[in-house]
Amino acid sequence: MSVLTLRLAGPLQAWGASARFVRRTTESAPTKSGVIGMLAAAKGIDRGDEENLRPLAALRFGVRIDQPGTRLRDFQTAHHKATGKSMPLSERFYLADAVFVAAVEGEPGLLADLYAALRAPVYAPFLGRRSCPPARPVDLGLHHDLNLLQALAQEPWQASAWYRRQHRQQPNVTLPVLHEADTKDTDTDLLRDQPVSFAAEHRRHSLRTVVRRELAIRNSSAAPRHTATTGIRHDPLAALEEESA
Repeated sequence: MSVLTLRLAGPLQAWGASARFVRRTTESAPTKSGVIGMLAAAKGIDRGDEENLRPLAALRFGVRIDQPGTRLRDFQTAHHKATGKSMPLSERFYLADAVFVAAVEGEPGLLADLYAALRAPVYAPFLGRRSCPPARPVDLGLHHDLNLLQALAQEPWQASAWYRRQHRQQPNVTLPVLHEADTKDTDTDLLRDQPVSFAAEHRRHSLRTVVRRELAIRNSSAAPRHTATTGIRHDPLAALEEESA
């Protein structure tokens, strides 16, 4: 098995699992249906092509919350140019300044194809909605001979520099992880975001099991420990340092 890891970072993200009508919510982390939809778009798979969607939907999925972001609410409306009629006012929720590491586990050949597709996508990736482009390249890495949790544990912390500086006193950070359950997992939740069809006229999702756990990740931005033997003095202005290029 191999694991493909993705960096999902942007000014706004929106990962709806149960949005209906004029109220569009977002989950606190990327959904499997949203990430599989991104991969399918990168490959150029049509929305109604269930045969080519099936191998992607069978991939095991997990996500690490590197920077949880802030939930925002917005109100939107639109007008038909031809008729001049207004559409109903819609309520939409977003995650602002969030960063995630998503991962899919599966057959090496398929993941290699998806990795190549992300680097030269047929359709540009977006973070849940078309109005939410990524701030950085989505492709993070392709890992061979690792399982899902091992890959998520090995990826460096992807949080923004300003967010990492807030935790500079911690040599390690504890990050939440949500991943699909296997036969050994017993304490699970259910989420209806297993993609079955992305057809515009009849999108379908089924239930999947989710396990919540935590991973300790090394903080590369941690301040060195200051002791009498090191001769290093505390710098009270370190927090005001500008972000390096």
